[in-house]
Amino acid sequence: MTKPAKQLDYHTIHEIFTRFAASDPEPKGELNHVNAYTLVVAVALSAQATDVGVNKATEKLFQIADTPQKMLDLGLEGVIEHIKTIGLFRNKAKNVIKLSQILVDEYGGVVPSSRAALISLPGVGRKTANVVLNMWWQYPAQAVDTHIFRVGNRTGICPGKNVDVVERAIEDNIPVEFQHHAHHWLILHGRYVCKARKPVCANCIIRDLCTSEDKNYE
Repeated sequence: MTKPAKQLDYHTIHEIFTRFAASDPEPKGELNHVNAYTLVVAVALSAQATDVGVNKATEKLFQIADTPQKMLDLGLEGVIEHIKTIGLFRNKAKNVIKLSQILVDEYGGVVPSSRAALISLPGVGRKTANVVLNMWWQYPAQAVDTHIFRVGNRTGICPGKNVDVVERAIEDNIPVEFQHHAHHWLILHGRYVCKARKPVCANCIIRDLCTSEDKNYE
């Protein structure tokens, strides 16, 4: 990545997200889930894996294990059998079983709704917790992944030297009316337009507002 762009001003950021909102008013996460529990599991499984790959692996898993107790009843080997196409599947399966046991023992089988409680679960970090808080409870938590980190630094929307700084930049600089969907717009923009190796600037709806040195016009 080239030198991060400078933080954009309020008016430019407001215009950027006005365009994002007009283009996709209700952006959605691409991980399939049926409840808060399956969302936690899906996001935890998505580390170093694609959403498409996770969805393929969890399609049948969630049909038979959509609660912590059902997952425990399935057992470690049963979980492994379903998710073995995902990277790091053995360790992830162990975490799924461990977090399911904790949810049963300490939370009555209900997924807690605070970031601290979520992060205390095995295999659940801040990014995963923020995804769950945002997608399930509609709390404006910002889950910074590699796409957001790249887009934020490349465009100047939310630059920062690490994910924590970028998360704070989103919270501090993006107008509150766009906060709920902000991370989805940024992820989708990074995944399909502002790509790592070759950004598709010709299809970018904010190209005229972006100050990146990485622009290409092919």
